[in-house]
Amino acid sequence: MTVQDIDRVDRAGFAEEWRRWRDAHERVLADPHGFLAVTSLRWLDAEPTRFPDAPGAWSSTADGVRVELDEGEELTVDGAAVRGTYSFGILAERSSVYAGAGDAVIEVAKRGGHDIVRPRHPDNALLTAHVPAPAYEPDPRWVRTGRFVPYGTPRAVTVGAAVEGLQHVYDAPGQVEFELDGDTHRLTAFNGRDPGSLLVLFTDATSGVTTYAANRTVSVAAPDAEGGVRVDFNRAVNLPCAYTDLATCPLPPAENRLPVAVEAGEKIPHERLGGQ
Repeated sequence: MTVQDIDRVDRAGFAEEWRRWRDAHERVLADPHGFLAVTSLRWLDAEPTRFPDAPGAWSSTADGVRVELDEGEELTVDGAAVRGTYSFGILAERSSVYAGAGDAVIEVAKRGGHDIVRPRHPDNALLTAHVPAPAYEPDPRWVRTGRFVPYGTPRAVTVGAAVEGLQHVYDAPGQVEFELDGDTHRLTAFNGRDPGSLLVLFTDATSGVTTYAANRTVSVAAPDAEGGVRVDFNRAVNLPCAYTDLATCPLPPAENRLPVAVEAGEKIPHERLGGQ
């Protein structure tokens, strides 16, 4: 977005559109079984182990995650009641499946090659006490038009994680290039949720000062026919690790550490400011 484009923006309309987007983002975050409902992060091994916030004894086997339910214990998987011993099978990396347990949901997942269980309870204090994270006021200056620079073939990129010693591997289809204050920046992009869309993890000069130190993320719609993209840093958001230590969020690749202060998007959540 050029200076002339910024001057032509309906700032009131721009701010209202941003607030509608932010309200929708907060509704997802405050879901009764969303990430703020997670009560523990359990790393499974071959020994069947019981946890206070989930029914059954859980283990990681050669055939995948298994749970052994005692008499009177029950889970709901794909709408059907499960009793006794149940195998969730071998899960793909970064995949999750969910089992109902009364008013709770038990997430069964694989992260960094390890099988995990994360119970989610709607009465978790982190969720019930949550208020939206502070954010910078929306400013059209932080909407940057740029271009997508694809790699010849997608590259496997290994990044660190919020959990010490854990690593994630993501396919990167290319980089997003844009200008800011006269300088050109290129950030490695991963595949986004929607087909063709991109996800950019980054830090900048505000990280650890006004924004969460480890990472923020911004979604980028699929490039147009000429490779053009629109990067709206007003919509930069925190990942779950900004709210809780029970997350395995990826860290940005080294080249995604911007030397400028991106004074846009979400700031440090109240949960971290309060020392939780």
